[in-house]
Parts: sequence; structure tokens; C-alpha cells
Amino acid sequence: MPDRSLLLRWAADTWRSFEAMTDPDSGLPTDAIAVDLDPATRSGYTSPTNIGGLLWCTVAARDLGLLGPDEATDRMARLLGTLARMEVHDESGMFFNWYDDRTGALLHRMPGGGDPIHPFLSSVDNGWLAAGLMVAAAAEPRVRDAAHLVLDRMHFGVFHDAGAGPEGVGGRLTGGFWVEDPGQPTRRASFVAGHAEVLHTVHHYDLLDSEPRIASYVGMAHGQIPTEHYAALDAPLRHFRGRDVVPTFGGSMFEALMPTIFVPEARWAPTTWGVNEARTVALQREYALDEQGYGYWGFSPCARPGEGYGVFGVPPIAWLDEGYPSEQGGEVVVTPHASAMALLVEPEEAAENLVRLERDLGAYGPGGFVDAVDVRTGRTAGRHLSLDQSMVLGALADVLADDCLRRWFATEQVEAVLRPVVAARRMPLG
Repeated sequence: MPDRSLLLRWAADTWRSFEAMTDPDSGLPTDAIAVDLDPATRSGYTSPTNIGGLLWCTVAARDLGLLGPDEATDRMARLLGTLARMEVHDESGMFFNWYDDRTGALLHRMPGGGDPIHPFLSSVDNGWLAAGLMVAAAAEPRVRDAAHLVLDRMHFGVFHDAGAGPEGVGGRLTGGFWVEDPGQPTRRASFVAGHAEVLHTVHHYDLLDSEPRIASYVGMAHGQIPTEHYAALDAPLRHFRGRDVVPTFGGSMFEALMPTIFVPEARWAPTTWGVNEARTVALQREYALDEQGYGYWGFSPCARPGEGYGVFGVPPIAWLDEGYPSEQGGEVVVTPHASAMALLVEPEEAAENLVRLERDLGAYGPGGFVDAVDVRTGRTAGRHLSLDQSMVLGALADVLADDCLRRWFATEQVEAVLRPVVAARRMPLG
């Protein structure tokens, strides 16, 4: 086990970034903020994933003793009150992709005169919001009713196309849907009896080892998606450095590990998920240190040094041809949230990597780890992303507080549905 005081320092500083990212009136988190935590650098917008992340991080901060119980309840109650007033798709209760982080108003154009937005409802983003709502409802009785007011109107069957994938009732989740023509290919359909047709993405999520499985878990736990869906997802193999591994789409860490912050897959299925998670982390580390000689490891989508956002991964363990690259434009971009989640799998190795990212590359500030750093130049992203900070603090809370987020998410009732499904799923690992 890494030094507890070190992990607590990282957790406390990460929570400080959430305090800076949260609007005091709406209770909503901003999408990003500069590393100096200047309120003037708040992005001006938020997403369902960001909101779910703030909910579980508020519980995490409380359970770690970083936030008093009453203040935690007040913060969650303020956020949930705003959430209940925000515009949603009426029939499914699902949330759109972008909202104003000060008022909760649905955005039709990015702040500052940015690009127009065709409001989209994402299966994955709504899955993370629901995960945060489930954690809040289980962890704090004083906000349970407010959390369920939002959660109970969300119907994940709206994303479940039973006719997709192999024959049978398993089906696939679509990427999401629009209610108005977005000017790109769509498929008009309704997957819930009595719901009007909407404009779905033409793609589905096929892979088992990918972050959309959080939406699958939530939908199955609430009886809105059949459990056969999980068994029907694809689990192909990649072979790298003498080991088989079930790949993620791009070979990134968050696809593989973010759902494990809430669902103890390795404990419920040690010979499948347990093996695959261990191999995924080990192969990320070995690829960076032994194959490429980067000196540091941990690849996942993140803010790029300078401007923009990029997808980074380990190509040999990706399903996608060539995968997400580990290098772009001469930069080797490592993101601390990848190693933070790896604390759940390789605690000593992950902590040692994070220590060196802070000590040697200076990828740290008053709000914890900077979102990303180019290990060749030491140039950092200069900002925090709410999504990535929620992975850092979520993983630290599970390590430091006896799997607290897993316990709050996987309640007795949820475990009774999901554990047999997870345990029964086969992976052809050699």
C-alpha cells in the first residue's frame, strides 16, 4: 500500500479543484479550469458526466474527511435542485450534452460565441450521471429523495436497440440521439414502447471492455436493459508481450478502468475481469517504459499541452486499427488520471509513477495533478478537466476509504442483479 498521507494529500488537493470548479449558486461544476484555479478561467459549460462526477466526488470528499457531512449534504442538495429544473428529453428523462454551468440552461451555442450545438443525448454521459445519482442516493439519506426525483425518470431502454448485434435479445446501445436533425446521418427509431421516435446515431457500442458498460450496468440494474445484453457484447483478443488481453476501442485507460470505480468487476470475476484489468495496466506500463522508453506511463484521452483535447492510448492493446496513438505531433502525452485509476490494480507502481510526474515534471498545482504533461518537454496542459479530476478522486477514495464508491453504487439490490451477470461473462483469455 502506498504511503497513506501522500494519497490523502493528492485527494485533498484534487477536492480543492472541485471547490473552485463549482458555481456557488447553481452548484454545478464547470467543464475545465486553469491550474491556478482562477474563477475567471471557468469554461462556462458543463455536461451530465461532469455533474455525475461532482456528485460522487462530494461523497468521496465526505468519506475521506475532507468535507463535513452537513456541507456535503448542502452541496449535493443545491446541485440536485438545479438538476431537477434543467431541460431534459421529456419521455426518457435523459439529459442533453451541454448546459450553462451557472444557470443550468441548455446551451445551443458554446460560450463566447462558439460553434452552434445540436443538442445531443449521450448514452455514456447519462450513464455517468446516473452513477453519481445512485452513489448520492445510497450515501446520504437527506438527499435520497432529490436524487431519485431525477434518477427515477431516466429510462436507459431509450438507448437499447434490441435488434443490433448477434441474433437474440442482447442488443446494443446506440451512441445516443438527437430530437432535431443534426445535419448528419441518423436512424429514426423508438426502443421504448409508447415513446416517440428520435434520431439515433447510426453506430452502436459493440465492445465489452469499454466505458459505455457503465450505462449497461445502470440500465440492467434498473431492469431497463436485459441482462443478456452484457453477455452478447464483443470480447475479442489482442496478443502483446506474450499475453492475451481483451482490448478497449482505442487502448486507453479510462475505457478499461473508469467503470471499476463503481463496479468491483475484478472481485466479482477474478478469473476474467481480474486477469484482464491486471494485464491492461501492466501492458500500459510495459509499453511506455520497456517498449518505447518514455520513462513515464498512463495513456488516456485528456487535455493536450497548450490547447485542445486529444485521444491517447497504447495501440497494441486497442481494437481499433492502429489504436489511439501514444505520440501526437512529436508529443508523448501522459495523463495522471490513468495512473490514479491504476492504483486500484497496481498500487505501488502507479503511486511511484504519480510521484515522479509531480516531482520530476512538475505536473501538479494547488488543485492537484495537471490534466496532462508531455514527458519529453515537461510542457503541461495548464488546466484541470472536471471529468478527469473525478476519476482521480474517485479512485483515491476507493483506495483510501475501503471501496467507498463501489459500496455506495453496488448496493445489496444492485449487486443482486449485476454480480451474477458479471461473474457469468466469459472471456477467452489464455
